[in-house]
Amino acid sequence: MSGAIEIIATFAAEEQCVGGIEALRAARAENFRVFSPIPSEHIEKAIGRGRSPVRAFVLTGGILGVLTGLAITIGTSWEWNLVAGGKPIISWPPFIIICFELMILFGGIAAVASFLLNAQVPALESAPGYSARFCGDRFGVAVRCDETEAQKVESILGVAGAEEVRREQAQPSATLPNGHDG
Repeated sequence: MSGAIEIIATFAAEEQCVGGIEALRAARAENFRVFSPIPSEHIEKAIGRGRSPVRAFVLTGGILGVLTGLAITIGTSWEWNLVAGGKPIISWPPFIIICFELMILFGGIAAVASFLLNAQVPALESAPGYSARFCGDRFGVAVRCDETEAQKVESILGVAGAEEVRREQAQPSATLPNGHDG
C-alpha cells in the first residue's frame, strides 16, 4: 500500500495559482490547501468556497439582542411598575434605545466569535506544507495524495505554471481540508 505524499507547489502570480487550483479541481483532486500572501476573491472562487457564514451569526446575534432588550425592559416594567400620571406601564420609545444598543452589542459579539470559529483561530501549529515564502510574495498549493497519484498532481501543477514543485512525506495525523490560508 502506498503512503500519503504532500505535493507543494509555489506560484509567483495569483493567476497561475488560480489556474493550478482550477486544474486540480477539474482532475478531481480535492485534498488540497492554498496559501496566499494577500486576500484574493479569485482564489476563493477557484476553491469553490461560498459566502461566509459570519453574516448569519451576526443577524442571529442582532435578533437575540433585540429580543433580550424587549424581555429586560418589559419584564422590569411589569415587575416594578411605576404608574405616573396615567402613563402606560409599557412605553415603547425608551425601550427602542435599549433594544438597539443590545442588538449592536450581541451582533458584535456574535461577529467576533463566529469569525474566530470560522478562521480556526488560534492555529497552534502551522499547516502542513506551509513555507514562510507564502506570506511574502509567493502563492502556494499543498496537495495530499497517494504515491500513485503524485506524478499526475505534479504534472498538473507544473503545467499550471508552478515555479517549484516538491514532494514531502505526509504527516500521519495531519489532514488537509480544502482551505485558504492567507
